[in-house]
Order: sequence, then C-alpha cells, then structure tokens
Amino acid sequence: MSSRRNFLLQTAMGMAATTMAPFAATAAFTGNKEKGPLAVGMAGYTFAKFDLDQAIAIMNRVNITNISVKDIHLPLNSTPEKIQEVLGKFTAAGIKVYAVGVIYMKTKKSVDEAFEYAKRVGVPLIVGVPTPDLLDYTEEKIKAYNIRLAVHNHGPEDALYPGPKNAYDLIKNRDPRLGLCLDIGHAMRAGEEPSKAILAYKDRIFDLHIKDVSAAAKDAKAIEIGRGVIDFKKLVTALDKIRYQGVCSIEYEKDMSDPLPGIAESAGFFRGVIRTVNS
Repeated sequence: MSSRRNFLLQTAMGMAATTMAPFAATAAFTGNKEKGPLAVGMAGYTFAKFDLDQAIAIMNRVNITNISVKDIHLPLNSTPEKIQEVLGKFTAAGIKVYAVGVIYMKTKKSVDEAFEYAKRVGVPLIVGVPTPDLLDYTEEKIKAYNIRLAVHNHGPEDALYPGPKNAYDLIKNRDPRLGLCLDIGHAMRAGEEPSKAILAYKDRIFDLHIKDVSAAAKDAKAIEIGRGVIDFKKLVTALDKIRYQGVCSIEYEKDMSDPLPGIAESAGFFRGVIRTVNS
C-alpha cells in the first residue's frame, strides 16, 4: 500500500472512531480511551460559548478525555465546593483535568492567585502568560509550589510572546519547571514552523495547543486540522522523536458557536496521523 493511501486510510479510521457514539468509540480504543503514543485533549477556551455540561457532552461525543480547564468553567476565585462540583462532573464523565489556563498574569498578585488556584484544583501544570518582568517572581512561585508553568505564545498580534522562541529565549536558563505551551497555529502565523520549534525547544515543551491555519501569515484564519498549511505528519514525527509526554490539546476556534463538527473532523484527522506515523 502506498504511503499516501495508508495515510488516508488511517485518517479515515481515526475520524470514524471519533465520530461514532461514545460506546462504539470506546470499543475502537481498547482500554484507556486515549491509549497510544500521544494523548489527545481539549483546550478549554474552545468551549467559551458553552456551559460546563455542554462542554462535557461535546467531549464525550468525540471521545476526548483530557482537558486544560479555563476559568470560564472554573473561575479563579472558586470556592472549594465549586471546585469539587466541577471536578466531580469531569471525573464522572471520564475526563481528566490535567492543567488550568490560559491564565494571564500582569501583577505579582495575579501570579499568586494563579498558583493558589492551581494548588486548590490539584493540577501539576499552569498554562499562563506572565509578563516578562514577572518571570523572576513566577520562577520563585514554581519553586515554592512545585507546580510547572507553560508560557503560551499568542501569534504576531501579541507584544509579549508572538512565537515560542520569544518565550524560550527568556526561560531557557531558568528552573526546568518553567516551559512552553506551544500553540502551533499561532507559531505558524508568527513564522515558526511547528515541527522545527518542537525539536528546537524539546526540553521545555510541557503542553501543546493543536490547531490548523489557512496560511503561514499574520492574517491567516483558524481552520479544521488537516485543511490548512501545517504538516501534521512532520509534527507527530517530531513529537515522537523528542518522546513528548504531555497532552496534545485541540483548540478549535473556527466556529465557536457550533464547534462539534469541526472538533470531530480535527480529532479524527489528528488521530489518523498518529496512527500513520506509528504504523
């Protein structure tokens, strides 16, 4: 079978497993739903226009069992009872909250709040955007709490961290628990090819926001994974090469009022690539 035919077949298999009803999808993924070389998750911002129960229902439909929860669904000032309620709903649905964020930090107080929040939620990772002048203070908190922080890049419009290199250059000699959340779509728009970034910053990549974009340009639009310009086979190959142990969290932003079809297509395509690379 040609490599192209095999790629298309594996992609179709991934999409079929994703779009089946939850019980059928579970059968397709023996044991752990996300068993395999790479764990697939969701970035909570995807569900900005949905309440918690709706977000969970969508994740169950596409058989994704990891989430980086956003403060939309679990506010930073949540009481212990609220945290227990939200985490309980995720647990009951078979979903693991592996991180919190993205959290923006412009003052020492906001850094303090982020780490206290992560401690109360019980996660080992914050996806955050501390301003460069707060990196010394953020590093102190990382050491005090033993909670990792991954700096998120936000594309050419972002004055702080347009691409991952802008963040990496500021953290590369700091505590090893201070790393990157590599948003591959924003990286592509900022002129950094994602697979090359993965290899270049391998020791600091703690989290990934997975998406596709229509062009390698500032004004590129978010699009379903596999329909844009990012080479996902190169991406997955690079992740395998560095033995990436984190989550690949899909962040779907094309149609946030009706994301289910796009999430299903994106997850299916991405899983198909994973199958192809590891076949």
